[in-house]
Amino acid sequence: MNLFAELLAATQKSQDGVASPAPSVVTQTGPRIQKSRRGVEVKSAREIDTMRQASRIVATVLREIIEMAAPGMTTGDLDAHAEKRIREMGAVPSFKGYHGFPASICASINNEVVHGIPSNKRLIKAGDLVKIDTGAYFDGYHGDSCVTLCVGEGVPEQARTLSRIAQESLMKGLATVKAGSTLFELAGAVQDHVEAHGFAVVEDYTGHGVGRNLHEEPSVFNYRTRELPNMKLRAGMTLAVEPILNAGSKACRTLKDRWTVVTVDGSLSAQWEHTIAVTSDGCEILTDRDF
Repeated sequence: MNLFAELLAATQKSQDGVASPAPSVVTQTGPRIQKSRRGVEVKSAREIDTMRQASRIVATVLREIIEMAAPGMTTGDLDAHAEKRIREMGAVPSFKGYHGFPASICASINNEVVHGIPSNKRLIKAGDLVKIDTGAYFDGYHGDSCVTLCVGEGVPEQARTLSRIAQESLMKGLATVKAGSTLFELAGAVQDHVEAHGFAVVEDYTGHGVGRNLHEEPSVFNYRTRELPNMKLRAGMTLAVEPILNAGSKACRTLKDRWTVVTVDGSLSAQWEHTIAVTSDGCEILTDRDF
């Protein structure tokens, strides 16, 4: 998922003292760097094995949602299924209650970029482009992943292409990952593939480290920037890599619900995400759904 914590930037204090984002504000473009008191963590083999189990739960739930999502269902239906299945497999939904988020998945439709709140009143229609992002907390560690669904008949060709390029850009980025490679190489591979097809990388939200915390250092950018700490990757680092693409402008704004982010120009948006572990000669995709 994206950096939930970044929605708490440029905020006003609520009555309970928790920072909340100002409503209906166009977000500023440019990097937002994830901070952590612990710094970047390299996981042990035991820790990665636990993350592998958490990530398998996430992959299982997303695979089921891909199969079941259909016109006439609600995003609330998908959220209920995800929470039920995550708990049945012995985990806890990572998102529910995180900085006050009310659900177990983010369900963002068409021009909604990230953090869409599921609702039993929000019908999924044929032709919709639906992003489903979810996480599971198992035995002290998180897994995190997102897919984009082209639902039913009548999906516009641009929507299908946008989703395909988003998924391809994720895999292009992951192809650069190995011990000794850099975040800049990953970001450049994503950006080049996206822009070669005429789409825009959303700059306001990034990938992140993941492990004992849902969001850890480092921030994993999807575009080149001088503000990016060009870190060399080490075997045992665990990252959530998640390109987010808009069909039009990269500019986004947050709605009055203080969560849902939409494109400013109303264009479509797509996102794909995997949790990975860096290895000496590549990476292991922990949330791989092909099992």
